[in-house]
Amino acid sequence: MNIPFLGHRRPKVGFPDPAGIADLLAECELLRYQASREGVRLDDSAASLEALDQLVPRWRDDEETLTWLGNDAGLYLGTVIVRTVPGAAWEIRSDGQPVVRLTSGREFDVVDSGHEWAAHGVPELSQLYAEVAES
Repeated sequence: MNIPFLGHRRPKVGFPDPAGIADLLAECELLRYQASREGVRLDDSAASLEALDQLVPRWRDDEETLTWLGNDAGLYLGTVIVRTVPGAAWEIRSDGQPVVRLTSGREFDVVDSGHEWAAHGVPELSQLYAEVAES
C-alpha cells in the first residue's frame, strides 16, 4: 500500500549511545529508595553490593514490589560490573533483555540474578559480582 503523504520511512542506522543506555539502566529508583531508607548508600561499588545483601527483605510480602525490586537489583548489579570490571559492557539482546558481556564473550543475565536475589536472597549480589570480576 502506497500512501504518499506518509513518505518513505528510513531505517534506523547504528546503535543507541552506550553511555546513555548505561545511565538509564543505572537509575534503579526503587532499589535506591529502599536502600536509602535502610541507611545503605549505593555508590556503584562492590561494597555496596555487600551492604544490599545484608538488608532485611521486607519487600518479599508484596509481589509487585518484589518484581520491580528484583529488576532494579539486577540492573544495579550490572551497573557495578560495567563500571568496575575492565571491558564489561551492557548489551541489549534481541528479546530486549539487558545483559552484561565481558571481553571474553561471556554473557550474564543480571536481571534474572536480581530477581532470584530479591525473591530468595541467593545467590548474593556480592557473590555474583565476585564470580564475574574474577572471570
